[in-house]
Amino acid sequence: MQSTAPTVDAYLLEVPEDRRAAIERLRALCLQHLPGFEEGMMYGMPGYSRNGTVEVGFNSQKNNISLYILRTDVMNVYRDLFPKSSVGKGCIRYANPAKIDFGIVEAMLKATSETEAPVC
Repeated sequence: MQSTAPTVDAYLLEVPEDRRAAIERLRALCLQHLPGFEEGMMYGMPGYSRNGTVEVGFNSQKNNISLYILRTDVMNVYRDLFPKSSVGKGCIRYANPAKIDFGIVEAMLKATSETEAPVC
């Protein structure tokens, strides 16, 4: 779902109830592990940018929750932990919010904050 919400707080009010806890946890992890990043609504979803470049985002889509980790080196390290059908160039799709491994998400966010490799 591409949102027209002006803020992340407003976006959270639009998220379906069965996904809200997972989305709120993703946001909390981003705020905790992406120091120096700016939170905002980008491309109709919450995004986190540094030096004007979006590096992380997430969205509640029709059939999944999408997590965007846009640093190529980070995605390459963690790519094999996800089934091929659920991962793209810089996107991980979770059909079931209960199956999100927040430990892996946390590690990916920490790695993102520590790298300056190219964005995909």
